[in-house]
Amino acid sequence: MSKYQRITNNNQHIIDCQYIYSFYNWLIDTKNGKMTNIRDVLANNLKENRRKCGITQSILAEKAGVSTQYIAMIELSRQFPTPDVLERIAAAFGIETHELFAVPPSPESSMERLHKDIIREIREVIVEVLEKALADKYKNG
Repeated sequence: MSKYQRITNNNQHIIDCQYIYSFYNWLIDTKNGKMTNIRDVLANNLKENRRKCGITQSILAEKAGVSTQYIAMIELSRQFPTPDVLERIAAAFGIETHELFAVPPSPESSMERLHKDIIREIREVIVEVLEKALADKYKNG
């Protein structure tokens, strides 16, 4: 499935497969095989999104309709919001809900993906050149 294809979840939310892939890869720690706590992922992304938007916990809380203390507890990984609150937090940032759990791919996985893309493109060029050469050969006899 390409990163541009999308899947639906109960026809309610569209989830970009690229986010699922990057999130899954980040959850699995390849060095020791342990799962990363999803609360920590959310906490980190809340802080990062607040920083990018230049807003405080209290402004985020007001926009999401929750208390400042609740936002603080989420950012400390002590609370995990309901789906409704997650949607309101995402709306406050102007992002899709699933983006609260997205993790950018590591440089290693980006390089690995680039390597695979280059190999695929080289193969496509070789196939194209060979097909053209064979067509010319049979055409000219």
